[in-house]
Amino acid sequence: MQTSPTHPGALSHLRVLDLSRVFAGPWAGQMLADLGAEVIKVERPGEGDDSRRLGPPFLRDDAGQPTRDSGFYLSANRNKKSVSVDISRPEGQAIVRALAQSCDVLIENYKVGDLARHGLDYASLRALNPRLVYCSITGFGQTGPYRKKPGYDSIFQGMGGLMAITGHADGEPGGGHQKVGLIVSDLMAGMYASVAILAALEHRDAVSGEGQYIDLALLDSQVAALSHSAMGYLVSGDPVPRCGTKSPTAAPSQMYRCQDGAVMLVVGNKAQWEKFASVMGQPQLPGDPRFATNQDRIRHRDELNAILEPIFFSRPKQYWIDALAEAGVPCGPVNEMHEVFADPQVREREMVVHMQHPRRGAMPMLANPIRLSGTPVQYRMPPPDLGQHTDEVLVQLPGYDAARLKQLRDDGVI
Repeated sequence: MQTSPTHPGALSHLRVLDLSRVFAGPWAGQMLADLGAEVIKVERPGEGDDSRRLGPPFLRDDAGQPTRDSGFYLSANRNKKSVSVDISRPEGQAIVRALAQSCDVLIENYKVGDLARHGLDYASLRALNPRLVYCSITGFGQTGPYRKKPGYDSIFQGMGGLMAITGHADGEPGGGHQKVGLIVSDLMAGMYASVAILAALEHRDAVSGEGQYIDLALLDSQVAALSHSAMGYLVSGDPVPRCGTKSPTAAPSQMYRCQDGAVMLVVGNKAQWEKFASVMGQPQLPGDPRFATNQDRIRHRDELNAILEPIFFSRPKQYWIDALAEAGVPCGPVNEMHEVFADPQVREREMVVHMQHPRRGAMPMLANPIRLSGTPVQYRMPPPDLGQHTDEVLVQLPGYDAARLKQLRDDGVI
């Protein structure tokens, strides 16, 4: 069930103005919100964040009928307050400036130069609040020949090299470049943004007394996330092979099909290889010169798999998972989604929480994986309806009265 706040969160002293939409920015904002920050989400009146409409699937209400809440939107916007403001209007721009003066952080993902036209760029807001940490998340960054181009995750997966190393090898069934099922460029950019924001806040509070500007790009994030694969290319000049589920640096290390599903196996060292061979009923394999070392096994992977594949297929997957676990060899099931959330380890770690939603009651949500002993993550508010907190926030921060709110609403500004 939803946890109730019993203590201040780790970031409960911070206020964040979230002008971002869709995913990378909202993902960063949700991370800060989960850790206790007050996050104010600014959305267009009547329209809101584009992600609200990115479905199916949509949340089903207590009667089983689809609502207007997309799963995509719900995944990145809990613990936030929604304020609807038309920032194309001078009155709306004034509201954002007033809010920014009382915030520690601003997150935005508008096209390069868009917010400068409204007087909401970093230079303009820094003049009002020198302590503001201002994070701009764009596809290609603020500099370079592509800086004004639009882009989405799949574009960056292709441009950033992820698709080059994902999928089966050319010539194999289904071979060729593949896109990862998750929007990993957005996820990585959101995580990098969270780290950058916290670093800038620490520098402000411990060193300079001033905020700073963060220029964060999805393409940069995707290239950086190539990590060891990119380093392998940079130090060797050799292209990184597409191996499907196989590891390019270890064998046997891949998916094997069993009678009732599949398992992922990783044999990471000599001791594991010897134990694995014994479990498989093939104790002679470590003495075979084709398979003596890891490099030997990589060179002769097809011959090794010709031996292993029928053995794996002779038993159900749980047999191998249990037998290899007892021997200390890493092996796990290849789970479908329903199996993920039925897994006893996932259940024990409480990776699903429930929050009270006005149209669903107890709504299941993915938990935040961060475990802090003194200031644990709190699930305070479900993802907000569009403009749900407009009056509350504008009364609390700029100090608008009822007459001013009515005028702004009548004029279509909020």
